[in-house]
Amino acid sequence: MKYNGPKIKKARALGIALTPKSERYLDRKPYPPGQHGRIQQLRRRKMSPYKTQLLEKQKLRSMYNIHERQMRNSYARASRKGDMVNTLLQELESRLDAVVLRGGLARSIYAARQYVGHGHLLVDGKKVDIPSYRVKPNQVVSVRTKSRNMDCFHIALDTAQAPPPYLERDKKAMSVKYLYDPPREEVPILCEVPLVIEFYSR
Repeated sequence: MKYNGPKIKKARALGIALTPKSERYLDRKPYPPGQHGRIQQLRRRKMSPYKTQLLEKQKLRSMYNIHERQMRNSYARASRKGDMVNTLLQELESRLDAVVLRGGLARSIYAARQYVGHGHLLVDGKKVDIPSYRVKPNQVVSVRTKSRNMDCFHIALDTAQAPPPYLERDKKAMSVKYLYDPPREEVPILCEVPLVIEFYSR
């Protein structure tokens, strides 16, 4: 799913930063959008278990910018492997657009998806333009030679934080190596994954 709506509005509704720009807005306005947003924050009504699970599911979907069908397919594949929390996140983290984001080649998941779709990324030296492509351990994702002069990649690499342990970044080569499928504690997401699993297992 390529979300084209207002990113800051969605980030405020979910309470998580989806882009670098939304981080600044959430610092100033840490409450839902709309004229009643501040009132909702002050009232802090207790949410039902269903709404709590739904909110966590929407957070996870938004952080990876995927369609509901893609999320259900990831859950179905993870359910066949055993440890649901780890396997579900491994399914999502091994997506090509997620590796591009975590590796610092893009500043947001939306930018990562666009770069992949426009053919700027290579996997083991071969062009891949499918954001949902599953990167396997020890595969290397790199920016193609013709795209290395683009400012967006230089800005992303200059402002990127250190990659998580399961990725190895080479700034000079503009590449990221996917070392292994990560456990939950190494994945930098703000979401209660067990609640997401509860939502889909109803």
